[in-house]
Amino acid sequence: MASPLFSPRSTLDGHGRASGADEDPRDAEHRFSIEEFSTPSTGWQLDDFVLDPGYVASREELRWLMLNTAQTAPPSPAHGDSFISGVDSHGGEDRSSAQHRTSHLLSQGRRIEYLKNYISKVAPWLDMFDSSRAFGLQVPLLAQTSPALLCAILAISARQKERKEASDGKSTPHKSFDSLELYQEAIRLLTPLLQAHDQAVIPICVILCCLEMMSASARDWRRHLEGCAALFDVFDVNGFCGGLLQAVFWCHARMDLCGALISDGTQSTIIPPIAWLPPGTDESNARQAFKNIQSPDMHANYAVYLCAKACELVSDRTHHDELGAPNGCTAEVFSSRWTRLWDDLQAWIDDRPNELLPLQTIESQPFPQILYLHWAAISSNQLYHTACILMLGSTPKRQIPIPGVTGSCIWHAKHICGISLTNPHHGCLNNAIQPLWLAGRLLSHESEHTILVDLIRDIESTTGWGTSWRIPDLGAAWGYSIRKPSRSKNAPLEQRRNTQTE
Repeated sequence: MASPLFSPRSTLDGHGRASGADEDPRDAEHRFSIEEFSTPSTGWQLDDFVLDPGYVASREELRWLMLNTAQTAPPSPAHGDSFISGVDSHGGEDRSSAQHRTSHLLSQGRRIEYLKNYISKVAPWLDMFDSSRAFGLQVPLLAQTSPALLCAILAISARQKERKEASDGKSTPHKSFDSLELYQEAIRLLTPLLQAHDQAVIPICVILCCLEMMSASARDWRRHLEGCAALFDVFDVNGFCGGLLQAVFWCHARMDLCGALISDGTQSTIIPPIAWLPPGTDESNARQAFKNIQSPDMHANYAVYLCAKACELVSDRTHHDELGAPNGCTAEVFSSRWTRLWDDLQAWIDDRPNELLPLQTIESQPFPQILYLHWAAISSNQLYHTACILMLGSTPKRQIPIPGVTGSCIWHAKHICGISLTNPHHGCLNNAIQPLWLAGRLLSHESEHTILVDLIRDIESTTGWGTSWRIPDLGAAWGYSIRKPSRSKNAPLEQRRNTQTE
């Protein structure tokens, strides 16, 4: 299915607009400006990896390769269930040959170290909504015969370790460039696959995209996501295509949603939500499409979709009212879309399968304690509350007030914070940053601020994912500067949970 955003011969400019095939993506000006994102802190400090000229050149080369592939490749529907055979027949090698390709970059000991770290620390957040663990089980097996994929997972694992060790204050100069060398080698090995229009490139590109975004500045998030979005379009990858590629799509969709949330109402997702659905599906039938799968994972993915729809609605209304965009989002249309989406959100919470329900809830202060067993339950419930905050913050003028706690932004905000404080699963922490930022802006008491700031710092030190750039933004919303941690940055998260009282 060709999405509304791309045609098979189109690419993207820096604003997410389609541009023609005559434009070489390498010649397109990087049009992002800090004004496009009014909220993310301008004080974000880029680390040496991101500032390395070799990384910058490789990143732009990869982006050009992906966009050029999308421009020149004939439409070729992806078949997720047949992906394994595709890897074996297109550029696959025997196991010893694939491992030999990395021997000049890593010793056997470090290769095992990074593989162990990938399986235990990185794959869980890639697999957050996937009980079958495509990234944790299937991808490492495929990597044994795919040098490019092997380099990609080693690179993202090395990068995660470097980020985490840096946040812990550890000095590891002998490892400081492992991730960069592996990243560049992955791109070198990926190039012929991209030129051959091989769908085996898709998970490799998404993993490299995740690596880039681990420490990217906020205003560059969309730029990192655009290349993969273009590949999804040309290969007809969507949220229902099945197999590994479906899991890869939802991993990208969650990052795409984070990028939309970062924009604070000025941008929707790069891939419009309609293109997440099976080809030919009307958006009015989205609820049934997800329900038909009868899977807790897909119900969790439905929360991602609904939150993306909330971002799309707010963005459409903002562009219509403030920029005069002729997108048809008049007051009447906006009110109708708002009501339908709100009803869908409440249906989502009512229809949750047992796996997405809390195991226990304690109404403690200042935040409730809400414990979940299922990985996907943690983030999907947070995204429900996030979408509700977005919706309540843009209620149509004549909308009857929503009764009860469901109509309270503060109630939703406290649940977002409580979920992260109660559920320390690493795979769900980095995805919580944008919901926590939206929730944090609504908190008024200094004790709540202290807990939230400590939580955000803890997420960075635990996961290696850059998060602390959101703290100055929260300080600006609260009206004061946050200068230093209130506790040792290595204090365990459990200490902060214990500050809450029943």
